Amino acid sequence: MPPHTAHRSSTRWRIFLLILLLVSVNYVDRASLSVAMPLISKEFDIGPAMQGVIFSSFFWTYALMQVPGGWLADRYGPRVVIAGAAILWGAFQALGALATSATGLLLARVGLGFAEGPTFPAGGKLNAVWLPPRERGRGAVLIDGGAPLGTALGGLIIAALIGAFDSWRTAFVVAGLGTMLAGLFAYWYIRNSPREHPSANAAEVAYVESEHAKEDAHLQPSSSGKGSPLDFLRFGSFWGMVSGWSGFNLVFYGLVSWAPNYLAAERQFSLAAIGGATFIIFGAGFVGEITGGFLADYWKMRGGAPNVVMRSILGVSGALTTLSVFGLSQVTSPTAAVVLLSSTLFFLRWGGLYWSIPATLTDRQRAGILGGMMNLFGNIMGILVPIVVGVIVQTTGSYFLALMFFTAAGLLYCVSSFTIDYSRKLPV
Repeated sequence: MPPHTAHRSSTRWRIFLLILLLVSVNYVDRASLSVAMPLISKEFDIGPAMQGVIFSSFFWTYALMQVPGGWLADRYGPRVVIAGAAILWGAFQALGALATSATGLLLARVGLGFAEGPTFPAGGKLNAVWLPPRERGRGAVLIDGGAPLGTALGGLIIAALIGAFDSWRTAFVVAGLGTMLAGLFAYWYIRNSPREHPSANAAEVAYVESEHAKEDAHLQPSSSGKGSPLDFLRFGSFWGMVSGWSGFNLVFYGLVSWAPNYLAAERQFSLAAIGGATFIIFGAGFVGEITGGFLADYWKMRGGAPNVVMRSILGVSGALTTLSVFGLSQVTSPTAAVVLLSSTLFFLRWGGLYWSIPATLTDRQRAGILGGMMNLFGNIMGILVPIVVGVIVQTTGSYFLALMFFTAAGLLYCVSSFTIDYSRKLPV
């Protein structure tokens, strides 16, 4: 039986399920400080302003590592970058337990951001080299789905560890060691291409390589493909990608930072109720993420044109995200607030499809660095949005204008998604 007609192995999907696990762990480790901060702030006598700086410090190095992380994935392959990042961020997570002051805690968070930075660009590189175009929607949301899943589970896991050991320090060490083990497993299992993987049979390798050949034949860049990454800045699709991703991250990181405080201050939720509501809200985001990716790939396999599929799905995502977050300002019921926050996250997370765009706009050799450039802009928003929303709330004494800010960010995400040409690669 010819390889292309034989039963194909599913190694590529096992790799992307592993990436989903790693990104979930990534967000569990990020959430650890938020959960432990009430204990840490009392022990170290840290005020709210300094807490905000420590929370923001993660994004200083995380944002800066996006482009270098993408370059490393392009240069050395995603396997060593993803595994090395996980092992290193696990080490910094554990080292946070040694902090004896706000300064030590801040340095641990800076190190955590530095180590975690390459993960998403390297995941985007995996999407380009392991998946054909019609499967990249599912690959993208499996990469990005760990964000809402890890956020939903992170509070529960870290709180359980703190409760079990009666120590936030021990919880940090256990979480860090678990992450390092996950990184070692990733190095053992991931390969840089299907042909290198011992579990990928001839049929799977032939399928992926033949689909890549078709992509190269029909969507080949018009130039030599050896231009500078700065040449991407000349194209409207690049700016549509980074502005859309920035709007997406303004909403997501804003809600990650402020949704618990919003529920406590505006909706009078207890601490236990906030934990349950957070699980529901971000769990809905994970379900939405998977829904968007499978919908996009199903539509493409049924013959949908790339621009029709992506603009329709991301347009619906942006529009319903905007309407849901705006609706929060109009309701008084706590239950309605949780429903609307869940709706916001469900539709917003369809935007995980953005992690398929770098492979759409450039060749497989530079998908890592283009993904890094996209995520650099997105994570600059991660630095800014906690501060901006905090100033708005402190100045006005309510969350109304903060919700209007999220509404504007949703519109930016929606409108920008229509400016990208998903049907051809940038001639760079």
